[in-house]
Amino acid sequence: MTNDETYDVVIAGCGAGGLYTALNLPSDLSILMIAKTEVDECDSMLAQGGICVLHDEDDYQAFFDDTLRAGHGENRHESVDIMIRSSRAVINDLIDYGVDFARTETGELAYTREAAHSRPRICFHEDTTGKEITTRLLAAVRQKSNVEIRAYTTMVDIIEQNDVCCGIIAEDAQGDAYRIRARFTVMATGGIGGVHRGAETTMDISTNFPSLTGDACRIAREHGVELENMDYVQIHPTSLYTGRPGRAFLISESCRGEGAILLDAQGKRFTDELQPRDVVSAAIHAQMEAEGSKHVWLSFENIEPEMIHHHFPSIYQKCLEEGYDITKEPIPVVPAQHYFMGGVHVDSDSQTTMQHLFAVGETSCNGVHGANRLASNSLLESLVFAKRAAQKIVADRSANVTPFKQEIPVYREAQILVEPHLQREAESPPSLVCSNEKEPYGSGSTQSYR
Repeated sequence: MTNDETYDVVIAGCGAGGLYTALNLPSDLSILMIAKTEVDECDSMLAQGGICVLHDEDDYQAFFDDTLRAGHGENRHESVDIMIRSSRAVINDLIDYGVDFARTETGELAYTREAAHSRPRICFHEDTTGKEITTRLLAAVRQKSNVEIRAYTTMVDIIEQNDVCCGIIAEDAQGDAYRIRARFTVMATGGIGGVHRGAETTMDISTNFPSLTGDACRIAREHGVELENMDYVQIHPTSLYTGRPGRAFLISESCRGEGAILLDAQGKRFTDELQPRDVVSAAIHAQMEAEGSKHVWLSFENIEPEMIHHHFPSIYQKCLEEGYDITKEPIPVVPAQHYFMGGVHVDSDSQTTMQHLFAVGETSCNGVHGANRLASNSLLESLVFAKRAAQKIVADRSANVTPFKQEIPVYREAQILVEPHLQREAESPPSLVCSNEKEPYGSGSTQSYR
């Protein structure tokens, strides 16, 4: 192992949650951010539909109810309340960072609607909202002299002493391991889509980058840090069917929110497209089984071509590359693993059950989403609770941290050196099963649609 490095805060992950955490920390803290691959290879970049916001004060109860209805009532009410009440401030902050949300002709924010929303309340930038937000946040972080960003660096373990997290153990691109000591550690490593490989069944198809393999969940489990709802995996109803292996291309739910409809093999509509994602995914699977088909069809016939070119330019272009002109013909779609509602259990300040260890974004489970995420709540939840993590770190920064030990137990170091990270990635998904004895994610239970 090479020499130790020391920072005030280390953040594993450079998606929206990790970046926003760094931006909300004071400039007198030294911060290291690491990315497992390229800095911009994160699922935040892939978010298409938009980011929810409390439309106005009269929208509060409807927004709250929509979130709980989609989540089957298993949401943590306190977290939902915090997210909704914090939403407008987050949107204003993003605008200050230069995020170019769509506007009406009079210059007001434009709002779109997605499935399971009772009204339009989603801010968006064409069909690349996540890329627009994350790119702006990354540019802002790169302007901070107290933040270092390091690509191709993987968190493979945390440093623990007396139930206090004192940093992480990382591996570089050459597989060399080293310690990064920090007073505060933030895990923002994303979801689990990278363990869903192939193209035979829905649970083998994912819209996620392959580098997202639940690293934080594995590490948390090994250290006795509480996990929550590890079987709550969301299947998105519509990814573009190609029959080829690799990451699936998402067809945004906002397409159905603007009028796109699902058709069977005979060209007939077979379900209500604006139901929650788990319900629509189940309906598609039932239709595919009844037909013996590998996909159903999504038609844009109710959307004007001008709207398609203006609101969905990336989807239009991708489909064109695959041989489909969505202004003239339907496209084949199939459900795919998309999001992980479970993760490392955190409180309303994104604190895990281990001192000085935080988790934000899809890595964490703060209870906002319950058993099924409402469309476009992911970016909002990630940013709201990333900011709360930063605020908690600032509040706790004067607290005493257990002094670092000079040596880490030998078995930890040996495990890292003998069992390289790439080998661990190839292990089977059940290694992420939560200690509360729920079924592993992707178990084939009805909950796998959530």
